[in-house]
Amino acid sequence: MPALLGREALLATIDARLAAGGGVALQGPPGIGRTVLLDTVADHAAARGELVLRLRPARGERVIAYAGIADLLRQIPAEAIAALAPAPRHSLAALRQGRPSRTGVPALARRLVLPELLAHCARTAPVLLVLDDVQWLDPESAELIGFAMRRRPGPRVRMIAAERRPGPVRAARLCPAPAIELAVPPLSPDDLTALLESRGLPCRTASQLHRASGGNPFLALELGGAVARGPAWRPAPLPEPVRAMARERLGLLPAGVQATLLTAALATEPTLTLMLRAGREDAARELRLADAAGVIEMSGERIRFTPPLLAQVLAEETPASDRGRVHADLAAAAYDPVEALRQQALRTARPDPRVAGDLAAAAGRCAQRGAERTAAELYLLAADRCPPENSADRLDWLVTAARTAITGGAPALAGRAAEAVLAAGAPPAHRVRARLVLIDLAGQALAEMGETFAAALAEAGDDPALAAPIRLRLTWAGFLTGDLDAAAGEAVRARDAARLAGDPTTEAMALTILAQIQRVQGEAGWLETLETARALPAAPAPDWLHYGPHYMAARMALFDDRLDEARAELLTLLAVAEHDRIGEARVEVLRSLSEVSTRAGRCQEALRYAHRAVRAAQDAGLSPGPTWYTAAVAELAGGTLEAAAGFARRGIRSSRQEGDGLYLRRLLHALGQAEVRSGDARAGVATLRQLRDLEAEAGSADPMIVRWRADLAAALAALGEHAEAAATLALARLAAERLGTTPALTGYLDRAAAIVSSESGQADLAADQATAAARHFELLRQPVEHAHALLVVAGAERRRRRYAAARQAIAEASTLFRAAEARPWLREAELALARTEGTPDQGLTSTELRIAGMVRDGASNREIASRLYLSVKTVEATLTRVYRKLGVRSRTQLLSVLPAVGEITGSS
Repeated sequence: MPALLGREALLATIDARLAAGGGVALQGPPGIGRTVLLDTVADHAAARGELVLRLRPARGERVIAYAGIADLLRQIPAEAIAALAPAPRHSLAALRQGRPSRTGVPALARRLVLPELLAHCARTAPVLLVLDDVQWLDPESAELIGFAMRRRPGPRVRMIAAERRPGPVRAARLCPAPAIELAVPPLSPDDLTALLESRGLPCRTASQLHRASGGNPFLALELGGAVARGPAWRPAPLPEPVRAMARERLGLLPAGVQATLLTAALATEPTLTLMLRAGREDAARELRLADAAGVIEMSGERIRFTPPLLAQVLAEETPASDRGRVHADLAAAAYDPVEALRQQALRTARPDPRVAGDLAAAAGRCAQRGAERTAAELYLLAADRCPPENSADRLDWLVTAARTAITGGAPALAGRAAEAVLAAGAPPAHRVRARLVLIDLAGQALAEMGETFAAALAEAGDDPALAAPIRLRLTWAGFLTGDLDAAAGEAVRARDAARLAGDPTTEAMALTILAQIQRVQGEAGWLETLETARALPAAPAPDWLHYGPHYMAARMALFDDRLDEARAELLTLLAVAEHDRIGEARVEVLRSLSEVSTRAGRCQEALRYAHRAVRAAQDAGLSPGPTWYTAAVAELAGGTLEAAAGFARRGIRSSRQEGDGLYLRRLLHALGQAEVRSGDARAGVATLRQLRDLEAEAGSADPMIVRWRADLAAALAALGEHAEAAATLALARLAAERLGTTPALTGYLDRAAAIVSSESGQADLAADQATAAARHFELLRQPVEHAHALLVVAGAERRRRRYAAARQAIAEASTLFRAAEARPWLREAELALARTEGTPDQGLTSTELRIAGMVRDGASNREIASRLYLSVKTVEATLTRVYRKLGVRSRTQLLSVLPAVGEITGSS
């Protein structure tokens, strides 16, 4: 149920309290999801046969006496009303009309009606009162309900009540004892992502919307609808429901608190000291009130609005004259002369050449000391204050602001500056640079930038300095979408243009991606191309580090199982990538370190790197698909199969949304592995076949980068598709020989071949093949792969009826898995041991065991053939082999020999 994502623990706490007989008081800001929780609890209670009485007063009913109690009493069953004595029935009639005082009903009589009714109802079924928006409940009804709950007849009458905060606390006072108060928390980024996806919003907007909404699901969905209508970097106008909610929350605060919050909203880095220096003498008390109301959070002296859009609404809806006065106060209060200049410039929007020049000079100084975001803000402000006669300066400042904002991790500022350049009729060089900024802001979604690329190339003309960076980005676009021939052509053109322009950095990046394409396509010259790139005197900035040759050399070392070399290079690069303001280079290095750690058997370290990468991508607003792939791989090794499948499925959706064919294929591999290892071999084979078809379309020929072929062959063998499994392995060996990576791939292919041999009834050959694979991975110092091969050895030994040898192989595998903290693999080893120590399988293959199990369950040969997608003749032939191996002649004898046979889908 998408609306309840992330509420499982809270629902469990509510259910436990109500089951014990008591009350629950929920509180939280508007839009946080209180009503959805109440509806869910009520629906569950009604499904159990309980009597549910619901009450949700409207704002205007707060001043209508007895309105709430009248609505509540109308829901009481007729039989309970009929059981009342005449006098209480008279009181009830008056209460249901909302006019008890006018009919002469005594106060005590009014109070006793509801407890008596609830007592009668509770004799038939448990009663649950569900009260929403308690803040709008009229005082008279609240008094009667509270009295009834204090006198409630036993634990069969419970209540759950919810109210908005900030506001007076009333819900807890209405609940029967024992009662608990619970705050409805914001959704986590992951849960919010799933919620947004369920409503058709793109994955990439989730991190941006989580920050903007503070995890409030209503705000996120409202903002998401606006964001979906434009580029991710372009700030969407706040929808009116969002503004109304923000006004309501701010309007509950005293005028003095609002004035201090306005000062904080207009400050660059608001702190308590700054508020005091700006003339807010009672700021400490006013900020405490705002913090208690949930409008801000104080971290030491720092002030942060929750959610941040409250600051935006407060600033935008304050008259310009009032904002001007606050900017003047902040200018006077600032310690930093740059901040003082900025606040002075914000006092008025009038053009002023002196102010514009001062702002541009300050921006240059900020850029030199690494404060790119501040520099971008000042360049933009200088352009805004620039008079018309200085249009050339204005365009220069806008172009500089756009690129500086990108390196400073401020995509909204970068997009605004770039669009201003394009709207101003700028010269071609300025327009090309602005379009490059917009292309870079697209992230993985380069396939959607066709018009922008075409316009940029037309404006660049014959200028190689302008054409080279465009061609480089066209290379990345082709690579991501899987058009490798087009990507290779663009890489060559980018290299040639960069050489003409004397731009070694762009030339090195073009050669780097060309080397990657050559390797993917199976060309042996990729290494020479990469070494040429490494020899150039190129120095990519930290935010371009992951496009450079040194990072690619580390990736290739990872692909080729030179793990120590890859790790050493990546740790060196991480120190540089930490200075990346955009965050993409840092994310990529963290991802690669996670993959190295996974393969090296440091599974928990791999999880830590992967989740750091996920958080960094969310913070930077980057495409989530690549980091979700890395997280899926790490979870497969050291986390849980469920989490791995979850990351993979979300990543697949994200990659399809953004046209990222590269990571779509990698994520399909992760999902296929998770499905097979979870016992659903048929689903895993379908997923891996989809990957195989996509790789064929893309022309990918390197079996080392995404090592799916061995996994597909093993899963096919488990399903009895032995011919296709053998063909898959043969094609993989041919591809490895052509590329010269056969030694590195040997272990994977031998292990898969062992599974195929074992499933084909060749247990002796399988044991030899799996043992060779185990030795191979041992030499490579890859303990998880080594242990996986030992599990395959155990399976083959079990089918040879060598149970002691099988147990020894499983014990060795378990030791390796435990040392690597490979938790899901350790569970698989435990299951393999249980199968080995249980009923002997008499050397049956997995397919034979599966069919025997279905016979045990009473399935006919035709039913078995239909469920396993086999022919009836294949089923009959398989049963003949089973009878022969077990020494039986009939189904009845089969059931007596193997009473515990079950369906087995694993590889061991």
